[in-house]
Amino acid sequence: MRAFLLRRLVQAVVVLLGVSIVAFILLHLLPGGPARAELGLRATPGQIRAFDLRYGLLKPLPVQYLDWLNQLIHGNLGFSYKQNQTVDALLANNIPRTLLLVGVATLLALIIAIPMGLYQAVRRNKPEDYALTGMSFLFYSMPSFFLGIILIILFSDVLPWLPSTGPTAQTPLWNQIPNLLLPMITLTLVTLALFSRYMRSSVIESLIQDYIRTATAKGLSRREILTRHVLRNALLPVVTLIGLSLPGILSGALIVESLFNYPGMGLLFWNAAITDDFPVMLGTTIVVGVAVVVGSLLADVLYAVLDPRVRIT
Repeated sequence: MRAFLLRRLVQAVVVLLGVSIVAFILLHLLPGGPARAELGLRATPGQIRAFDLRYGLLKPLPVQYLDWLNQLIHGNLGFSYKQNQTVDALLANNIPRTLLLVGVATLLALIIAIPMGLYQAVRRNKPEDYALTGMSFLFYSMPSFFLGIILIILFSDVLPWLPSTGPTAQTPLWNQIPNLLLPMITLTLVTLALFSRYMRSSVIESLIQDYIRTATAKGLSRREILTRHVLRNALLPVVTLIGLSLPGILSGALIVESLFNYPGMGLLFWNAAITDDFPVMLGTTIVVGVAVVVGSLLADVLYAVLDPRVRIT
């Protein structure tokens, strides 16, 4: 178990270093260099040279990378001249709202998808299985922005039950529950389709294993077989999928936040892309990269907890 976790931790560190190298290269590939990207097209050569001297951009690239990496480790992601704030301060204000949106949507998707996939596998090739499969394919193939627009038309226009915009940044989120519902429902439905399909396939594969026939021959009830033997083994691919699907969930959150004007990290990145605020875009990219690596590492840990065979590999 320790060797397995140690290997995964080393791999995560290597991947994070790779992400930092790619981000550093992108920083120096900006049009006109980092100074021009920060100061704008109207910056004078004197201002650019002063900027380069201040931030050590005249040093050799390996030295610049080590200095930049040291700044990252200490939480300094740069400064946004367009918003006159540090990037880490901007992200600190917006990340909690994105975590709430992504976390609740993923949790709701799992709560619905696990019993849904289990039910579909048990009722395989029955009318209810076909109906739920069709619904899953519909949501899985539907772009999140299109699904969000449909929900806005349905629940904000035709049936004026919910507001069409997300919560505002000035008011606490717990006082704006109705504004949270449509963004969360949109992201939940898109994520639900992915998890339910994998859960169904995993349960079907588990049901044909020898240990299931042995449990049946011993006289265990259908409920005991499903809850004690099938469910735990069927959850293994889903646990792995949670870590691997994190980039897709975060990209979906970016679109959902932009659509509903939800004040999170996705909307921050969207506005930065529109205004060419490169430090914010690179800082967001680094944070998302770290989140994906950490999510994959947590998925490996959960996999080891659920599958004892991993402990001896």
